[in-house]
Amino acid sequence: MKGNDKVLAVLNELLAEELTAISQYMVHSEMCESWGYVKLHGAIEKQAMEEMKHAEWLIQRILFFDGIPIVSKLNAMKIGKDVPQMIANDEEAELGAVRAYNAAIRVAREAEDQATADLLTKILKMEEDHVDWAEAQRAQIGQMGLQVYLASQSG
Repeated sequence: MKGNDKVLAVLNELLAEELTAISQYMVHSEMCESWGYVKLHGAIEKQAMEEMKHAEWLIQRILFFDGIPIVSKLNAMKIGKDVPQMIANDEEAELGAVRAYNAAIRVAREAEDQATADLLTKILKMEEDHVDWAEAQRAQIGQMGLQVYLASQSG
C-alpha cells in the first residue's frame, strides 16, 4: 500500500531516533556492567530492548507503506561519563522522543492515518515510561545520595 509521503518521512525520522537510543542505551548498559552496577545494567538493557521493539514496529509500518526504512542514519549520541550523567542524557533523549512522537501523531492524524497514529501512541506511552524511570532514578539519587544509590545498584 502506498503511504503518505509526510507520514513515511516522519516514520523514518523516528526510526533514526530509536536506532540512536538503542546504541546509547547499550553503551550505557555495558558501562554499568563494567563498573559492577548489575541492576542498573539490566534496567538500561531492558530499555534498549524496548527501543529495539519500537524500531521493529516502525520498520514494519514503513514497509507496509511500500517505503524504504533508512537504518543507516543515526543522530548524535550523548554518552555519559558517570551514572548521573548517563541518566540525565537518557532522560533528555526520552523527552525529545516524547515531543517527536506527539508531533508525529499529529502528522498521522492530518493524513487521516489512524492506524499509524495508534501505533505511535502506543510507543509514546512506552517512551513516557522511560522518562518516568529516569525521573525516579534521579529522585533516588537525590534522596539517598549517590554512593548509597550506586551501592544499591551493584550485584
